[in-house]
Parts: sequence; C-alpha cells; structure tokens
Amino acid sequence: MNLKKIQTKTGYISMTVFAIFIGVYPIVFANIPIGNTLLASKPPDLIANKLYLFTFYTHIFLGGLALLTGFSQFYKKLRRKRLGLHKILGKIYVISVLLSGTAGLVIAFFATGGIITALGFGGLAILWLYTTANAYLSIKQGKIEAHQRWMIRSYALCFAAVSLRIYLPLFLGVFRMDFIPAYQIIAWLCWMPNILVAEFLIVRRLKPAS
Repeated sequence: MNLKKIQTKTGYISMTVFAIFIGVYPIVFANIPIGNTLLASKPPDLIANKLYLFTFYTHIFLGGLALLTGFSQFYKKLRRKRLGLHKILGKIYVISVLLSGTAGLVIAFFATGGIITALGFGGLAILWLYTTANAYLSIKQGKIEAHQRWMIRSYALCFAAVSLRIYLPLFLGVFRMDFIPAYQIIAWLCWMPNILVAEFLIVRRLKPAS
C-alpha cells in the first residue's frame, strides 16, 4: 500500500469516527441542562422563545443526520455495490441540509458575539445550501464528476460541526481565551479551512496518475 492510499484510508477512517461521534451528539445535547450548553450564552428571553428553540434544535438534529448520512457517500464500494442505498442516503442528506442549513441561517442572526459571529455562521449556512444544491442539480443532470466535486465541498462545510467542537475547548481550555472573542474567531475558523482542504482534494483528484 503506497503513501497516498494510506493517507486516503486514514482520512476516511478519521472522517467516519468524527462524523458518527458528532452526528449522535445532538441526542446527548438534548438531555443536558441548558445552563451547561452553548444556549447558556443566549439572553433568557431568547431561550424562552419556543420558535427559536424549535429552529435551533432543527438545525443541530438534522445537521447531525447530515453528518451521519454524508460520510457514507464517499465510499466507492457502497456506490458500486449498493447504488440504491447510496441514492436514498443522498436524498436524506440533501433534505437534511436544506432544513438544517435554512434553520442555521435563521439562528445565525441571534449568534452570540454580534455581527462578526453572525456573518461567520450565516456565510457557512449560505455556502452549505449553495454547494448542496449544486451537488443535487449536477447529479440530476447526469454530471457525475461535478456532483462529486460539489459533494466534497458540501460535506466539508457540514464538517464545520466537528471543527467547532474541536476548536471551542481548544480556545477556551488551552489558549485561555474569553468566550466571546474565541467564538467570533471560531465562527469563521470552523469552516474556512475545511473548504480550502476540499478544494485541495478536488485538485488532487483531477491530477493524472503518475
């Protein structure tokens, strides 16, 4: 097995582990007292708003479902041997992103940290919806290569849920930053490097084999 195959396999395994762990996290989150979660940083009147809470939980639960259904789409054996399952999971992923991304865009307006945080998470939501829509439209038009490229971008943005939960304890616990400035940075950092990595992977795939 050459180095590239080892790197690819390691990447797939890491992606799967993180996707499963963070994908089921919303179930745990729902059973944690609000005072011990990120919602504790919100104003009391916002937390008391049932529409906001519904939108928030729609975002995290369906975002988790997108993580859980999305990672399997990158396994070639599944696409080749279980094409029907691949399509079903793909449809679940698209619907999950549509609802979670829209909800994410709404709650971005109420993000802790003001306009900087709101723009970061709002930009993430818009790009997530845009890349996923292009992935869906590409496959409907039979453009398989384009579909795969857009799905890489879409899932890289979906993986912001993982990045955020890695960076937050790092910034607060290791770097000892105050919550607000840390959260303002992470609102951008959780997805911008991800999309750059996605573009790198896309370019590497397009290179002819040596």
